[in-house]
Amino acid sequence: MEVHLRDLFARFEDQFGSGPGLGPTSGTCLLLVESLPPPFIKHLFRASAALFRTDPWKRLRPAHLLGLRVGKDSDWSSKKQLFPCAQFIGGDGGDLALHFFKSEPDALKMTGLRETIRSPNTELLRVVFVPEPLLTSADKRMVRSLSLESSGTDRFPVFDVARCTSTGSLRFRNPTLEELRYVYAFMKAIALVHPLLQPAKDAVPKRGRLLRFEPFIETVDVQWPQEVSRGWDLVAVTVSHPPGQAYEEKKLSSNSPKYIAEPPKEDSSKTALVTKTWNILRQCMMCEKEVPGEQCLCCGRCRAVVYCGPVCHKQHWKDEHKSVCGVYKAMMEREEELALKVFTFPCFVDHPCKWLDLMGLHQKGMWRRRCDCYAHCPFGLLPLELGGVSTSWGGLSDGECPQDTPFVNYMDGVSNPILLSGWSEYYNLRSLPMSSPVSAILSHSLTVYNILTSLSMSSKNRLIKGKEVVVHYLGPEGELDWMPAFSEIGHLLNGVGNVQIVMVGPDVPSNLSGTASGISGRVRVSLVRGIYQEQASYLSSPHLVVALNCKMESFGSWVGALELIKSMNAPAFFTDKSEILCANAKQVLRAAGLHITHPVTPNPFRSPLREQAPSSNLPSFSNGFVFGVNT
Repeated sequence: MEVHLRDLFARFEDQFGSGPGLGPTSGTCLLLVESLPPPFIKHLFRASAALFRTDPWKRLRPAHLLGLRVGKDSDWSSKKQLFPCAQFIGGDGGDLALHFFKSEPDALKMTGLRETIRSPNTELLRVVFVPEPLLTSADKRMVRSLSLESSGTDRFPVFDVARCTSTGSLRFRNPTLEELRYVYAFMKAIALVHPLLQPAKDAVPKRGRLLRFEPFIETVDVQWPQEVSRGWDLVAVTVSHPPGQAYEEKKLSSNSPKYIAEPPKEDSSKTALVTKTWNILRQCMMCEKEVPGEQCLCCGRCRAVVYCGPVCHKQHWKDEHKSVCGVYKAMMEREEELALKVFTFPCFVDHPCKWLDLMGLHQKGMWRRRCDCYAHCPFGLLPLELGGVSTSWGGLSDGECPQDTPFVNYMDGVSNPILLSGWSEYYNLRSLPMSSPVSAILSHSLTVYNILTSLSMSSKNRLIKGKEVVVHYLGPEGELDWMPAFSEIGHLLNGVGNVQIVMVGPDVPSNLSGTASGISGRVRVSLVRGIYQEQASYLSSPHLVVALNCKMESFGSWVGALELIKSMNAPAFFTDKSEILCANAKQVLRAAGLHITHPVTPNPFRSPLREQAPSSNLPSFSNGFVFGVNT
């Protein structure tokens, strides 16, 4: 009797199952995955929702196979890519889903016009976006208990691995944690790159004809959630179409850097240099002499340090550089990982004025603080623009900059801070094109918001409970002219809690000190001129201390500030532009008796603009890296 019922139930599933192509949904449950951290489940559902909002099914069909490579083969237990081929299902009818295959041949033999064809002894991983009423009771409990984000209005992703046996029947299992990490990386990456697919030049749109795309390959960096990161927090994800597409080796142009020397030998009497072409003045690391960019020389091993000539390079190698060259080389190798390739505007800045002029923003609105043309104006006191009218975003159109409005009907009106993992989710949320450069200014405000809601658990809990968080913001400069950007914090709070930001620093103008303004319904900013440790006794006790682009090794006043932070035992987060500046800051913190409790990690809301330091080629971004103490 039991065998008869099992066979009957299997036939019923085959006939009435709701899964795309393969029939039934499996009834698998993420909670059964061994050692799966609940925070990672939240990140997984958040990534699914962010991908769903980009609506890849508008253009992508099952025949548009995508190649996938996540990190190196050695990163995975099998020493190979887990599911290196993917496709979107449901764009032309049926349930919306994402399928992953073990190989391209598997994908080809299982791909029909609309349905997924059963192929014996093959396995695929599925992400099916299921309406909430069709979820299993276990999945519904999980959604409620973890407050998981929905995809669209009422859909939730169900993850399973389906295998067609030699008899044609289906077997399902839960994906492993490693497989879910793989899927997470792809969902984060594909949300960024699928809009970049361009129709083939000779493609003629006809009814019923599959849209063809130009060959495509793109690599983006994805940040692992902290609970599943292993070693380095970023992973390079390469997406290609068709799957076999490979990078073409590009020939160096006449303007490309020319490396003409071997690395330095251990014998310091022999020096090796590399010349590099620049269009700006550089500064010798040894003697601080200014050198035209096209004449400067760089260390041949790390390529990170600039010199005026062989004599300075030889002396610097002997005195100092030999001991740190390997560290600099490792930092330079992370250039590709740190570049935010999702943006389509130029992200390398050799001269701020030239970049602003290229973007049509020079000497306009808040952008006036991005170059030195208004250096004569005190921070926070930019004059009105011509005609007495100031446009904060410098004349960007409404669709290119965030509107000063709340997020209406976000998560069906549920009041909770909006959690973001990076720029792509924010741009999707605000419906901004990736050609919009507003991230270069929003980096400060969204870094503060990310610290409040993702890095500082005590602050996040206060906000969720509807309480106020007092933030002491140390050393403000250009951000004093970027107050409109800080109003976005209030909108992202989404009706929960309040934030009082007290900006304290010697660059606050005297006539602004002591003023306060409510820049949004839930964010209030107060300005105080002076040294933090001298003014702190007059301020409300902080729940959080923040210092952006802190340059900790450069100012002696940090000694007293750090002593105060230590005595208050207040959670404090800092950012700086490069890894070497963060390493130097760690030395200052140790000398003050403070220990890093949040390690140096790339800031997901760093500015996308790569800055050029005078004496160094190390990757440098405003708010590039974040670290913390007392967290």
